[in-house]
Amino acid sequence: MKNLRKWMHRHPIRTKRALEILPGTVSWFLILFPVWGSYLIPNVVAYYIIAFSVYWFYRSMTTAFLSVLGYFKLKTFQVYDWMGDVKNFPDWKKVNHIIVIPTYKEPLPTLKRTLDKLLEQTFPIKNIHIMMSFEDREGQEARDKANELLNEYRNKFGHLWATYHPDLPGEVKGKSSNTSWGAKEAKRYLVDQEGVDIDYITITSEDADALLHPSYFACLSYNFLDNPARYTTIWQAILMFYNNIWKVPILVRVFSSSATIMSLAMLARRDRLINFSTYTASLKMIDAIGYWDTDVIPEDWRLFFKAFFSLDGKVSVEPIFLPIMADAAEATGMWNTYANQYEQVKRWAWGVSDTPYVISRWVMADTIPFWEKTIRVLRVMEDHFLWPVNWFAITIGALLPPLLNKDFSRTIIGKTLPQVTSAILTVCLLALLVMIILNFKLRPKKEGRRIPVLSVIFDILEFITLPIVGFFFSAIPGIDAHTRLMLGKYIEYKVTEKVKPEEK
Repeated sequence: MKNLRKWMHRHPIRTKRALEILPGTVSWFLILFPVWGSYLIPNVVAYYIIAFSVYWFYRSMTTAFLSVLGYFKLKTFQVYDWMGDVKNFPDWKKVNHIIVIPTYKEPLPTLKRTLDKLLEQTFPIKNIHIMMSFEDREGQEARDKANELLNEYRNKFGHLWATYHPDLPGEVKGKSSNTSWGAKEAKRYLVDQEGVDIDYITITSEDADALLHPSYFACLSYNFLDNPARYTTIWQAILMFYNNIWKVPILVRVFSSSATIMSLAMLARRDRLINFSTYTASLKMIDAIGYWDTDVIPEDWRLFFKAFFSLDGKVSVEPIFLPIMADAAEATGMWNTYANQYEQVKRWAWGVSDTPYVISRWVMADTIPFWEKTIRVLRVMEDHFLWPVNWFAITIGALLPPLLNKDFSRTIIGKTLPQVTSAILTVCLLALLVMIILNFKLRPKKEGRRIPVLSVIFDILEFITLPIVGFFFSAIPGIDAHTRLMLGKYIEYKVTEKVKPEEK
């Protein structure tokens, strides 16, 4: 390890490029392995496919169990009197919450909807301070929106600020650099100028379309005050892409529903939990690690690992089982909506670009116990490296060896491979059934449905499209992102079309 550190230190550019090439190489190898391997080593391919099917069975059953567990916790958290518990702490009134809302070309009605929802918080509104972080390049339109929001909401919160993030040299345009700018400005106003105690301040990165549950900051305040490790903790709630679920085409609806259940399941497994999209940490920790990085597109997982390695592995992500309602990808027209969904998933998959950073920090971090840092990194590599591979392995992998190699198809394993994998994957339908039931319980009911039985049947039949959804909105954007990174064709933060709430 010591020699590897020296080599990486001497050759940072070569190291970075090698680690950028790694994910795409692994993904393409595993995707194409059943093709060329069927001619050369069909038995090995068969065992690989069976092993992958068993792995998928484990992941499916685990997800089903955790999503059910998460569902019951969600119901409990929603009805619990969090403010009652918060008031048991003698210093609870000292707690202040900063919310940074990075926004670029977001419709004004969407921003108003987000602020209106924040006014429903059960925690004292005067202790909630909002930074609307516009992009300076949006021009006069951003200033017009800011002025209208300030005029309407300025006196309703503790503070409502507006800032305009300039295009700075060395920065990458996107959420990470904008959030970093807005957070630093909020700290300057609240801590540096007004002298509010940073030890009692949390900071939330909130997407412009995210609607926080009314008990979010009450629950957060309780967990913040009750946690001895509050300055090394990130809190994550459940992302539910249901705001406009009945306004989007069926394939986007199925994808958004599946992503919601996955979010629910992820929260129930703390050892794998990493913050995503909208989350909270102590301002003291964010300030200590130097805020969000400004030279990257992915900001959530990058922030976690920046904190993890900067604070010697002491950082953890704690779940808050309350819903954050978000918009499913949408645009004007069905095909534009599908394009938006594709771009959104590709941007998520571009989180694989953190690979050089994460592995490099893993190698260099000698103050963190080896297995603690290694397990964290391996889990991230598993999620990212297999992102494009899963669909190909579980849908067509078992068909290729007997189809491409006639001699192999006459062997016992060649004849039984499709049946064995099919049997394993058929059991996985139990997990799909769990997902359908939970989605039916969580998803807002469609207005105007007069025949409940038919609506249930149609909701179930929608999930027949899951293989199509997985191909176009998981496998393809995933391999797209991996290939671009492998070839050095870096993507830019592409702002997708925004749809006003009243037009949905």
